[in-house]
Amino acid sequence: MDISSPTRTLAPLKIVTSTLTVRTGGHLEVHDLTDQVASLPGLDEVAQGVVLLHTLHTTTALCINEAQDALLEDMQALLRRLVPERGDYRHNDPAVSDCNRANAWSHLAAVLLSHTLQIPVEQGRPVLGTWQRILFFEMDGPQTRRIHVQVMGA
Repeated sequence: MDISSPTRTLAPLKIVTSTLTVRTGGHLEVHDLTDQVASLPGLDEVAQGVVLLHTLHTTTALCINEAQDALLEDMQALLRRLVPERGDYRHNDPAVSDCNRANAWSHLAAVLLSHTLQIPVEQGRPVLGTWQRILFFEMDGPQTRRIHVQVMGA
């Protein structure tokens, strides 16, 4: 395998910070954020860089995958199988926890995914494969959620 590294002189680094807001309507649901990310402020000014997305909530998650309806249902079913919603969780026990939301399963399911994504940007567009989409998982809704976004590049 040959790896070439052309030398380039880049313009000054530009960083644009913004927030995406997602209003969720269900307890567990998946939102496709790809189009919102593709139209972020500053993205069209980046020839080479990255976009960083970070959810600001411990019961939500981000991932890159296909956004086909049956597959999204399979992903939700997998999370429910791996982390039963009605488990015997200490976080839900008022004798040992100060949380009154009984949402331990949401925290545990989020641990299986990620809170942060970094996606390359070239010529003002996120670099994604043919079927790749940017997915946001709500696991303790309905709520209004925020995702911190940084577009960085030259």
